[in-house]
Amino acid sequence: MISDDEKLIRRVALASLRSITPRLAGEILSRTGGEEQFFSLTASQLSAIVGFNNRLFADDIRRKAIAEAEREADFIARNRIRPLYYTDPGYPQRLLQCDDAPLMIYTLGDCDLNSSHFIGIVGTRHATPYGNAFVAELVEGLASRMAEPPVIVSGLAYGIDIASHKAALTAGLPTIGVLAHGLNTLYPATHRDTAARMVRSGGMLLSDYRSIDAIHRGNFLARNRLVAGLCDCLVVAESDTKGGAMVTARLASAYSRDVFALPGRINDRFSRGCNRLISDCVAQLVTGPDDIIETMRWPVREPEGTQQELFPTLTPDEQAVTDLLTLKGEATLNDIAVAVDIPVPRLMGLLIDMEFRNLLLSVPGGRYRPALRL
Repeated sequence: MISDDEKLIRRVALASLRSITPRLAGEILSRTGGEEQFFSLTASQLSAIVGFNNRLFADDIRRKAIAEAEREADFIARNRIRPLYYTDPGYPQRLLQCDDAPLMIYTLGDCDLNSSHFIGIVGTRHATPYGNAFVAELVEGLASRMAEPPVIVSGLAYGIDIASHKAALTAGLPTIGVLAHGLNTLYPATHRDTAARMVRSGGMLLSDYRSIDAIHRGNFLARNRLVAGLCDCLVVAESDTKGGAMVTARLASAYSRDVFALPGRINDRFSRGCNRLISDCVAQLVTGPDDIIETMRWPVREPEGTQQELFPTLTPDEQAVTDLLTLKGEATLNDIAVAVDIPVPRLMGLLIDMEFRNLLLSVPGGRYRPALRL
């Protein structure tokens, strides 16, 4: 009888042999008797038992895998990482539906990976105010309308990804960041604080890479299969015709997931990909949370006894700023200060508060626009 530590080492080692899928692993282990036998048999014995030869059966490759797994097991123990093997009850069952699911994933956080509703939100790293505003209002709408709070999944990258995670945190929803590297680092480093908040707020960081695995450019495309596979549906908020979000959308469609895309003007670069997904019938058009809830047939909250305010109550200063931006379309801080006759120091605080409440949008160049209302 091997110990739990020895069992983990062998599972980590087997999972590091990248071309072995859960289906193939199941066949190999059923014939050999388990992970311990897979690593204790000689290459010739192993080939004879399973009925075929594979370069991964070589003695030196399997010895190296065990040595690296011992180091990884130590890292897991020291950093309170929760490894999930494909046969563990906690392993995401949605992911097991995908032929290329990893044998092992490494997680940090307490999110239930088999809870009711998982929504992936992805898009360009060069998100526009249109895309960011849509994501914020979509997530807030899902949180307020759905009977059971959904889990928001994305890749923790710049642009739409990080906007999705932040929107989930603001709405009080758990959110999962799928990483393209081990849990020993975080890229981009500027998102470290957000990642920490995600873990503290019932969310999770998740990866199928070990701490000793080098970061390669291809990792970022490979991790998209996890984003697509973990979810019940996927939303593409903004994308050009090429990029990671488009890859994720087509993977999600191949996994029989519902795909949604935010339409945009035909000349807008980062709406071209979404428009293409819709025209190719890969994605359904989405304009707000109700499109997703109705398509997925998810239960909604019972109406409250008191009717909610349709529009927030504004102070006179907030109303003056809102009226100005509605009239002009956009304005700088100085333009607003002159037009509404509010001192700049006080106006700066007012604008920050209005942006936090989704009453306006701050855009590059120090300009402000009216909030996009869905």
